[in-house]
Amino acid sequence: MDHSAMGHGAMPMDHGQMIHGAAQTETGAMDHAQMGHGQSMDHSKMGHRMEGMDYGSMDHSQMNQGPAEAPRTTSRTPIPVLTDADREAAFPPLPGHQVHDSAINSFFLLDQLEYQDADEGSALAWDASGWVGGDIDRFWFRSEGERSNGVTEDAELQLLYGRGIGPWWDVVAGVRQDFKPESPQTWAAFGVQGMALYAFEVEATAFVGENGQSAARLEGEYDILLTNRLILQPTAEVNFYGKNDPARGVGSGLANSELGLRLRYEIVPQFAPYIGLTWSRAYGNTADLAREEGGDVEEARFVAGIRMWF
Repeated sequence: MDHSAMGHGAMPMDHGQMIHGAAQTETGAMDHAQMGHGQSMDHSKMGHRMEGMDYGSMDHSQMNQGPAEAPRTTSRTPIPVLTDADREAAFPPLPGHQVHDSAINSFFLLDQLEYQDADEGSALAWDASGWVGGDIDRFWFRSEGERSNGVTEDAELQLLYGRGIGPWWDVVAGVRQDFKPESPQTWAAFGVQGMALYAFEVEATAFVGENGQSAARLEGEYDILLTNRLILQPTAEVNFYGKNDPARGVGSGLANSELGLRLRYEIVPQFAPYIGLTWSRAYGNTADLAREEGGDVEEARFVAGIRMWF
């Protein structure tokens, strides 16, 4: 198309009459040089033909149709209407569970019942605890002691009321009775117990005894699962006293500590034999009183026993 030969000044084009969306020219070369520029060009009268196709007469309803849809099928057996009987069969009433329930439950743990190879002969030691009650309020008991050569060297019993203050913690209060030969003593007890971070079981208890004596005890233990049945249990216990008590062989301040390491095999979760080692030591004034009586300040023992609960 040679636009240079077009006389734009002589060609009066009426652009207001041009229909750009609908105007289509025939395919093929158009010689603008042979166009009569003296004549007006009416684009509105241009044909709609393109390669012989008349778009005005086309039926657009038949265009862009995909493949024929497959006939839809319905279930031959209609779904029955849901009834109350169907709902009851699908969701039967459940029995009352024992979490935050009013049922009275109980638990007993004999954590240690063991033979100990002591310097002065064999010894039988125990450490037990348990509770009776509901989810929030419980009555606890704790007992521990040692018998050597058929004689009770030390024994105690605690009776406590406990109340849950969180998912893993209880506050406890009650009494403690010592049964040490020739020097029994009664204490008021209060403290906290529970499971600290990373599943450490912790007990912290303070005691107020006769004649203004006071004491505190910290205990902790942790279960390390070597396998599902083989479990290594480290334990620790530390005792403090407020003032000297020579009759009972304790001095003020940090009195003594005991560390233990026991390896148990759970034949069933409720019953497990174990072996281990313990190491105990006296400190400060308590150590001085032990030396005066000819006792040992520290001692290591081999232990073997059973652990069970129900």
